[in-house]
Amino acid sequence: MRVPVRPLFLVAAVIGVLPPPVVAQQAALPVPQVPAAPMVVSKAQQALADALLDAGLADRGAFRMLEDLVTAAPKRLSGSPGYARAVEWGERALLDAGLQNVRRMPVMVPRWERGTPERAFATLDDGSRLELAVCALGGSVATPAAGLTAPVVELAGMDALRAAGESVRGKIVFLSEPMAPTRRATFEAYGGAVGQRSRGAIEAARLGAVGVVIRSMSTAQDDAPHTGAMRYEDGVERIPAGALGVTSALRLARALRRGEVRSLTLAMHCRTLPEVEQWTVVGELPGTDLADQVVVVGGHLDAWDKGVGAHDDGSGCAQSIEAARLLKKVGHRPRRTLRVVLFANEENGLRGGRAYAEETRDEPHYLAMESDSGGFSPRGIALALPEASLARLRPLGAPLAVVGAERVLPGGEGADIGPLAARGALLASLRPDDARYFDVHHSDNDVLAAVNPRELELGAVVMAYWLAVLDGIEDLP
Repeated sequence: MRVPVRPLFLVAAVIGVLPPPVVAQQAALPVPQVPAAPMVVSKAQQALADALLDAGLADRGAFRMLEDLVTAAPKRLSGSPGYARAVEWGERALLDAGLQNVRRMPVMVPRWERGTPERAFATLDDGSRLELAVCALGGSVATPAAGLTAPVVELAGMDALRAAGESVRGKIVFLSEPMAPTRRATFEAYGGAVGQRSRGAIEAARLGAVGVVIRSMSTAQDDAPHTGAMRYEDGVERIPAGALGVTSALRLARALRRGEVRSLTLAMHCRTLPEVEQWTVVGELPGTDLADQVVVVGGHLDAWDKGVGAHDDGSGCAQSIEAARLLKKVGHRPRRTLRVVLFANEENGLRGGRAYAEETRDEPHYLAMESDSGGFSPRGIALALPEASLARLRPLGAPLAVVGAERVLPGGEGADIGPLAARGALLASLRPDDARYFDVHHSDNDVLAAVNPRELELGAVVMAYWLAVLDGIEDLP
């Protein structure tokens, strides 16, 4: 018999934050609510953390897996032959880790190719050229074969673009707003600026612009352009969109402010091809007394075609497999079936996460955990629970304090696991130190050498520990 999955709004009631639902309508006096006592680390939980740390730091299996992945499939954008090789890697890695029921889940994915060469330069009033590092944004249309040349106007973000009106007609728009350096959270800074990438071409085309270039979504002071998904809308002309390296963007901005720029030339040869069938890859550690319920842990197997996707998200895939392998190695048997999911097509479509949720709609999902913030030093775990509930769980992170990863934080969102929230699954995510994440994100900087083996492994240990602990707590949904 399947155990029904309880909706997320019951989480607080179950762990003592809110009173249970009223079954019958009746008058009742208000009852003072006493917060549930914080949990206490058991000897078994401490022993599990110690065993996982010992096994993980001795083996460092996550880094070996990641090295194998980026060697077998360094370029694995959805729809590409490289992604098909990544699927083969995923099947082997899951089997080598001792997982069962290893299989592929088919999904139709978009197919976009960058094409080469990519080039941008500003022609200055003296006839000289200012060469600029550029790459096409994912999903962009191509320029004419000989390139697109037009006057260029700098605008500091989306609000400035919308206010520009007819002044951008016939021009290439240069969106130069940086990720705000004063934002305390790196992902908050990214969220504040990334609309230039995702919607810049739509809004600029509505005003008659002929192309868009943006300052890369990057925290690094280098000239590596960062790609990423952009969108078009039906009924709005599709114009080419590219990203400039940070130092190129700064050079262009200085030249424009000095009044030296005559025009900008952009040449890109990308194209969109018909969709193809590819796969999400899964493998399992069967559960015991609650085996018909599922705990998901995963990352996305696809990656942009800049760099080799070592942090984004080869690290998350390797950590997810390693977490399951470590639990098996130390003799832990999960109550619920632990399912490792290597999702397809996160970067330019989210087809894998959505298809997985649809394909498994009849299976109760208890917990879903994702790693997609890089393989840097872990700081803890994020959970989609109210603060009072997090406070109750927080003491259970203590066994990880020895490596600085004891935090229990609000959040838990994940692009691929997000659809499972509507089915009652508790969402969780690994929370690493992300200060350097956007130095490498979607760029040629995202290489194996940027990943520290110890940091990567500690992330897998943190995931394994919390997968076991949350699976074993009776009063979570």
